[in-house]
Amino acid sequence: MTAADLASGKDHTGENFPVASLLIAPEHRAPIMAFYRVARLADDVADNASASADLKLKRLDGIEASLTGKSEAEPTAVALRHALAERGLGWEHMLDLLEAFRRDVTKLRYESWDELMDYCRFSAAPVGRFVLDVHGEDRATWPANDALCAALQVINHLQDCAKDYHDIDRVYLPREVLETCGANIEMLAEDASDPALNEAINRLAAKTQGLLDISRGFSGEIRDLRLALEVGAIQRLAESLTLRLRGRDPLSQETHHSRLEALGVGLLGIGRTMAERMASRLSRAAGP
Repeated sequence: MTAADLASGKDHTGENFPVASLLIAPEHRAPIMAFYRVARLADDVADNASASADLKLKRLDGIEASLTGKSEAEPTAVALRHALAERGLGWEHMLDLLEAFRRDVTKLRYESWDELMDYCRFSAAPVGRFVLDVHGEDRATWPANDALCAALQVINHLQDCAKDYHDIDRVYLPREVLETCGANIEMLAEDASDPALNEAINRLAAKTQGLLDISRGFSGEIRDLRLALEVGAIQRLAESLTLRLRGRDPLSQETHHSRLEALGVGLLGIGRTMAERMASRLSRAAGP
């Protein structure tokens, strides 16, 4: 058996946010997709509802061994290893992600927002950091990247909070936030949110908006225009979903974008980014 035996069949077209869209220059898409395929596989392993924890950890170890050249057993990880070597890139970002997936196997509850943010440091930030490295961007962009990636992760957690609880008994909503609002984990089993649970979700969505406030200027820090436009689109999509989560109940109402909605909101983000970059250029040209 290999990790592929635990794969869900899901691909990049089913993700909440764009993955190596046509905005990304063609020469950068291949390594990004190679990275995504390993991340998707490892995520499927960690989230498999029927496999034992020991088997999941064994398969994640197998992915790491093939990534680092100690094995050839996992073709997807071997392909990423070669893609990284061709670009002179290291595997540290994927190793960080694998740490997050191991946590998914062994850690089912989170105590605080800070604990959740530590998880996002491994589960979300490495994805954006890798894309930035592929493009040769300055690592000074990492703080804004980390804020945006953490926001995307929490949005997914809030949207899927009931599903994660039902399917794999995993709850990312911090216990401290739930208790402060008078909510409890068992409320996730209901068909609609109790007012206390709704308040907790709203508070977490507000904290997510705080992350998006930090990442708001991220696209302006990126030199590569095409990547900046993609980041601008993702930022706008995240803002839209966060606003939706503050007004809808993820247990009983749709909180995801339809394909048409995502396209429209993404285009707004692209337009905003282009306008801001043009304004910045004109400002520099005008001088003091």
